[in-house]
Amino acid sequence: MGRTLLDKIWDAHVVREEEGGRCVLYIDRQYIHEVTSPVAFAGIERRGLHIARPERITATADHNIPTLGQELPIEDAESRRQVATLAENCARHGIEHFGIGDPRQGIVHIIGPESGLTQPGMTIVCGDSHTSTHGALGAVAFGVGTSEVEMVFASQCILQPKPRAMRITVDGTLPGGVEAKDLILHVIAQIGVSGGTGHFIEFAGEAIRSLPMEGRMTVCNMSIECGARGGMIAPDERTIDYLRGRPRVPQGEAFERAAARWLQLRSDPDARFDREYRFDAARIAPMITCGTDPGTGIPIDGVIPSGTDARALAYMGFRPGQRMLGQPVDYVFVGSCTNGRLSDLRRFARLVEGYRRAEGLTAWIVPGSKAVEAAARAEGLDRILAAAGFELRQPGCSACLAMNADKVPAGKYCVSTSNRNFEGRQGPGARTLLAGVAVAAAAAVTGRITDPRELFGARLTDTEC
Repeated sequence: MGRTLLDKIWDAHVVREEEGGRCVLYIDRQYIHEVTSPVAFAGIERRGLHIARPERITATADHNIPTLGQELPIEDAESRRQVATLAENCARHGIEHFGIGDPRQGIVHIIGPESGLTQPGMTIVCGDSHTSTHGALGAVAFGVGTSEVEMVFASQCILQPKPRAMRITVDGTLPGGVEAKDLILHVIAQIGVSGGTGHFIEFAGEAIRSLPMEGRMTVCNMSIECGARGGMIAPDERTIDYLRGRPRVPQGEAFERAAARWLQLRSDPDARFDREYRFDAARIAPMITCGTDPGTGIPIDGVIPSGTDARALAYMGFRPGQRMLGQPVDYVFVGSCTNGRLSDLRRFARLVEGYRRAEGLTAWIVPGSKAVEAAARAEGLDRILAAAGFELRQPGCSACLAMNADKVPAGKYCVSTSNRNFEGRQGPGARTLLAGVAVAAAAAVTGRITDPRELFGARLTDTEC
């Protein structure tokens, strides 16, 4: 019987199988940041252990850091302590560390692919749920808890049951102006926030293959929001083109040999999946959430369904049957490991060019890494943004979560390109509306929920999604 992509990568990394179906799984790459690593470091030191393979660990500061004035001391004492502790731990254990001011610093799930540290066929973990992002390059990548971070520190292995395999196929071509974020919000709305529980999702189909690599990362990033263990996409020529020349991949003939191996990583034609879903790309529209989980996405021109959770609607200040169009918004956030890449900033800047930021609206436009920031400035995106009344900030997780200075005040509405809209996710009492970059751009210049297709017209199809 044929094997899935998950089977091929997972089975190749199994050291041994334990009773009860759990596997001792070898991990090729572990990423760490300042929030979930301190306890793990303390654990191995308390037990008198050493880091098994420090060369396979990469650290960066991202969650707690400010997105303005990074050259200054961090004001919040706890954040300052966590960032300093990460630097100290990495220095003590010989771990590569991209700290504040390092040109390689950025959100952990952005710097991995852009540096070439993330490669097809790898097993990858991080003490962060959105590690699934790396699956866009054909890797088995998933988030782990602090105790498991410590386990990988000590042994370069992890004890895990093998997930079941799911395939989600999206046929056809996305309509003009519809982007990767809309695709994954549509999928989650259809299968629900627990629809992928216990599974690794392989995304397939013409619409997936047509996405640029950064769009594929958006899709895999949010695979966990339907309960999946992770998401992945089989490598293809687009994957190879993305990786070629990046600093941490093999170079020259060695790269070509690696690329030939990577292109063999695909599910067999007769592979069997435990569950399958199929969607028509033509039916996907620009999306926006109306509740307090990522499964509450609706088309931008739709109405809130009658079955939407009453508590969620009360928190959001909405009602069943209400149209989202015209809803005033107070904040717009473009960034995060979901939509903080160069193509996202480029798309936002090109859409708002010639417009002005809505009066009274606060906008955070945050690159996902120093490399993204540098490229955006080199392209002049910062000047386009400034002319429209926006500011390109410094890289970090920013307003994705309330662990730094970028917090949405209670009761205020924020159109956010991040990945979660839970109660208080962006600040106590904050009301988050998840959306793609185009919907965020339309809200940023109108001050309300606006259909980007109506506002921007043909301009939508001229920018990468």
